Amino acid sequence: MLSSVNEVEYYYTVVADKPGEGRKLLDFLSEKMVNLLALTAFPVGEGKSQIDLFPAEPDKLKEAAADAKIELVGPKKAFLLQGEDRVGALYDFHLKLANAGINIYACNGVVDGTGRFGYVIWVDPADYEAASKVLQSSDWRTIRPSIRTPGPKDL
Repeated sequence: MLSSVNEVEYYYTVVADKPGEGRKLLDFLSEKMVNLLALTAFPVGEGKSQIDLFPAEPDKLKEAAADAKIELVGPKKAFLLQGEDRVGALYDFHLKLANAGINIYACNGVVDGTGRFGYVIWVDPADYEAASKVLQSSDWRTIRPSIRTPGPKDL
């Protein structure tokens, strides 16, 4: 059940919240051979959406954006976790961060249908270095199981 924890850079841009805007951006990035590790988009206000782009090669994204006069904000930092999917696959990561007093302020995950997951975690920039050490630790002592009372479903 191997998992990887990767520190990743991401950039975001704000686009009009209307049909086809994301498609146009993705079409352009494909044309420029920009490979994305992840992408997430969400509304940020009246008629606007933010698109977070996690490039495999940040310099390629920045060059393509400059060519098209696309305003990018970043680099910003997040974590990309990947591994074998199983019940509770993300629990250990959340537990490690919680035990270290580090709050996850956003996350986004998906399984790929072949038994693997991808998961992006955002933490406060002030906590990033500490979170990196905690997430990449394989020391079993960083995992403290939660103490809970068994419920009816557990019996």
